[in-house]
Amino acid sequence: MTKRHLVIATRESPLALAQTDLIRQFLLKLHPHLSIEILGITTQADKRLDVTLTEIGGKGLFVKELEEALLDGRADIAVHSMKDVPMELPEGLILPVIGKRTEPRDAFVSRQYASLAQLPRGASVGTSSLRRQTQIRAMRPDLDLRMLRGNMNTRLARLDKGDFDAIILAAIGLMRLGLGAEIRSYFSTEDCLPCAGQGALGLECREGDAAVMTLIEPLNDFKTNECVTAERALCRRLNGGCKVPVAAYAQIHHGVLTLRGLVANGDGTRIIRSRREGDPAEADSIGLRVAEELLQQGAEKILKEFL
Repeated sequence: MTKRHLVIATRESPLALAQTDLIRQFLLKLHPHLSIEILGITTQADKRLDVTLTEIGGKGLFVKELEEALLDGRADIAVHSMKDVPMELPEGLILPVIGKRTEPRDAFVSRQYASLAQLPRGASVGTSSLRRQTQIRAMRPDLDLRMLRGNMNTRLARLDKGDFDAIILAAIGLMRLGLGAEIRSYFSTEDCLPCAGQGALGLECREGDAAVMTLIEPLNDFKTNECVTAERALCRRLNGGCKVPVAAYAQIHHGVLTLRGLVANGDGTRIIRSRREGDPAEADSIGLRVAEELLQQGAEKILKEFL
């Protein structure tokens, strides 16, 4: 049976709504007959901006209420930034679609300085990510790194207010909001390895909902899906979420998937890395192998300091 009405659950932040609108537009191009309703949900993570994500339960709080809307039938699909999706999904839900990743890198934003290298000693830098903090500390231990949460406009407003000399964000978020001009420079993935799924959008739905899966399946990008599968397998093995500084980034060139993984301690004085290549069809096992190599180098001991 052809489905004619689709309800999409999303967070109500400007970025989440912009990302959901992208998906809505793609779906309407594919299925002109479709009517689409947006179900906006303000999650606990969006309400509690006064504390770190680690203190209130991690990035999973960005998706928990959206998943509840799927499970109780209020929504047909949920749109997520893949970097926010926990490694284990609730029973009855699946992630059949991961859209094409366009920009995985982190961005440097400042009103006075063009790059991290230009910052003076003791300059204050804001970011919401432990992963970024530890890698930046390894490059510039002289900087004052502080936690910065809130939606994109809130963070930029704090920069304008002078609370920080610079802030570091996922570049794709600024670009999707039409704020790409704010970016002064990009971190290479060698300098600052992204987190699993950064730059990719995922569509979650109920397992066995064939009508919905038929509608959304054309949005799946196989290369991105394989890369994100490898990245998430690594993080799942290491129990990596926002509470620990774990990074994972995969690329496919000439039919070969290359996955790089990283674990760092809090002050960036110890960073261990691993890399593995293989057949994209073996994405999950490549992720597990890189995780095992990190564990052999001492990742478990490092990660215990954050748990």
